[in-house]
Amino acid sequence: MSNDLHRAQAQLEQARAELEQALHQAGGDGAHAASPVSDDKSTEKSPEKKDKKEPGTARGIETMFRSAYRVQMDLTGLADNKANMMISINSIIISIILAAVAPKLDANPWLLLPTLVLLIGNLVSIIYAIQAARPRIFHQVINLQDLRHSKGNLLFFGNFADLKEDEFTRAMCELMEDKPLLYDTMIRNIYGLGSVLNRKFNLLQIAYTSFMVGLILGVSSFIGVFVWLSQQPR
Repeated sequence: MSNDLHRAQAQLEQARAELEQALHQAGGDGAHAASPVSDDKSTEKSPEKKDKKEPGTARGIETMFRSAYRVQMDLTGLADNKANMMISINSIIISIILAAVAPKLDANPWLLLPTLVLLIGNLVSIIYAIQAARPRIFHQVINLQDLRHSKGNLLFFGNFADLKEDEFTRAMCELMEDKPLLYDTMIRNIYGLGSVLNRKFNLLQIAYTSFMVGLILGVSSFIGVFVWLSQQPR
């Protein structure tokens, strides 16, 4: 019986040794096999992560376009309000000069120079303010092929006003189905609004500068004339 027990223990130890050796070989082969795969994946994915930039989410893009449109519209309203304010102020000053000062120039010829300086400044200012507030419409005759190739702006009425109703409806449906073309059209529309705003604010800058220079020179001329008259012997 003792011999059988020793024989069983020996067989058990031999089986355990063979099992450990088999596990050790399997682990080594798995590590060698996994390492090149992982290296290949790392070498394949790392350049893609560095070079490829995924666009933002659809909601983020829509928020960006909505904010851009809102800012452009607010600035357009601000520019129109400033232009209207400048037109009103200059109109009032020109009306006062023509109604109150002009009839007295015969009896007071010394008022001619200050009046002319102030009047010229107001006239230049109101002309540029009207140019800034005046609507400018650029008409461009386009067709569906032009819209498909991003040669027109379907969101601007100056481009689609000459289209028929069914052509406009078809173009809008195609635009809504083609997301890259839709984004491209919206980007072009924002750029067009920005170009109009740039022109408006440039004209407004000239209008305000002319008003300020004319007002300063006109008031200084009036003061200079009054000082000169006070020094004259009576």
